[in-house]
Amino acid sequence: MSAAGVALMLGGAGILLAASPAQAAEVSYRTECIPPSISGLPPVQGTTKVQLTAPAEAKVGDTVEVVWKTVAAASSNPDVLDLQKDTVKPTGTIKVGGAASGDLPMEGPRQNPPIPKNSPMVLPDMKGMLKLEKAGEITLTPDAYNINVSKPISTDTKCSPKETVQPGATIKVTGGGGTTAGGTTTGTTVGGTVAGTTVGGTISGTTTGTTTGTTTGGGTTADGGTTAGTTAGGTDTGGTDSGGTTTGSSGGGGGRTDFEGKEVSVAYACKTPIGDKNATSPVKINAKKNGGSFDLTVKFSKSVMDSPADIPADSVKPSMEVKLGGADKGTVHVEGPTNKEPIKSGDPIEIPDLTGTYKPGASGKSTLSPGVLTVMALGTTTTCTPPADVAVSLELDTSSQPGGAAGGSDAGGATSGGGTDSGGGLAATGAEDNGTLRALGLVAGTAILLGGAVFTFTPWRRLRGTR
Repeated sequence: MSAAGVALMLGGAGILLAASPAQAAEVSYRTECIPPSISGLPPVQGTTKVQLTAPAEAKVGDTVEVVWKTVAAASSNPDVLDLQKDTVKPTGTIKVGGAASGDLPMEGPRQNPPIPKNSPMVLPDMKGMLKLEKAGEITLTPDAYNINVSKPISTDTKCSPKETVQPGATIKVTGGGGTTAGGTTTGTTVGGTVAGTTVGGTISGTTTGTTTGTTTGGGTTADGGTTAGTTAGGTDTGGTDSGGTTTGSSGGGGGRTDFEGKEVSVAYACKTPIGDKNATSPVKINAKKNGGSFDLTVKFSKSVMDSPADIPADSVKPSMEVKLGGADKGTVHVEGPTNKEPIKSGDPIEIPDLTGTYKPGASGKSTLSPGVLTVMALGTTTTCTPPADVAVSLELDTSSQPGGAAGGSDAGGATSGGGTDSGGGLAATGAEDNGTLRALGLVAGTAILLGGAVFTFTPWRRLRGTR
């Protein structure tokens, strides 16, 4: 045993002795909860109410059970995502004082009823085992705690006291002893790490780790991210002057089959499950002639964002509606595969190449520009729309083909939407700026990895949540 004075045994290790009737006392303290980083939301201020239960008296050498009941968490589940049954798991710390000193780790099961949006968080009781090694009065004081939400991705919300907390229970330890109240904690604490619904996430929010999030409410402003974006301009890869702007290679004739576009910087306006975001990303469109059609490849040149959460394999799928101009009109659907491997928190997020087939609907010089980007992630959708004057990446000499684009949407062999011009934007899914998004926006988790995965988000507008 070290100088901690208590030995923690989780899972029933040791002999549990309730030497006298248990006592229960409730204590309240001002608390600050930090949403998952993936949510981009500010800290939440609230009040935590805890009831500690422990024996009133025990003897040196006894191992006693301490129970932490969260009467009220400092934050609520915001208006973002309904939390499913048995997705919430709390862990925490009790400060041991008086005749002993140290930290007693506490852990609860992943057990909760369904928690609707805009309702109080319901947390299961946490328990810990404390071995008593010195006579005297030992005080137990609730301290920091963590709320992990496992779906849609694992996210954590971390809550800590913002004032001196009063003890919630006292144990009078009698009997023998001359051992030093020291000791190291030998148990383990189980906290989750992100990342989810939130999206916090997660919250759920949900509080994405605690959004996916998890707790929140308590709410103050719920707004978005930090500025870290870079704009990548591309290099001129040989092109013709089109309307005063240098674009990618003009092709389609002369025996050439491969045509490389110019990398252009696209300032996207994104609708995410946690509100509106601005994102800038370098994009290039290449083409390979295939009979009268062209096989397109849309490339995002580099990752400019590290993953803020652990992302499971096969959970993120991007697609884009390439915008046609010049002689031809409409859009071409391209899409990429889902992530084959899990993405660890802190690792770069790479958007794979998006591919599809362009069948021209008109003859002449047709231009291709980055269009609406959609990312599906764990049941959430993020839609990013480029500006109306988005730069042209590639110009091709085209010949009209039966069933070609010509004002419609060229599915390119993949499922596609109707025949609207992508520059006009898609119907957005996710949270609207209606003042309802509060504190721990957790489903965030999934969604900023979503369309924002390769982007660096910058604040666009603050979403104010009023209680």
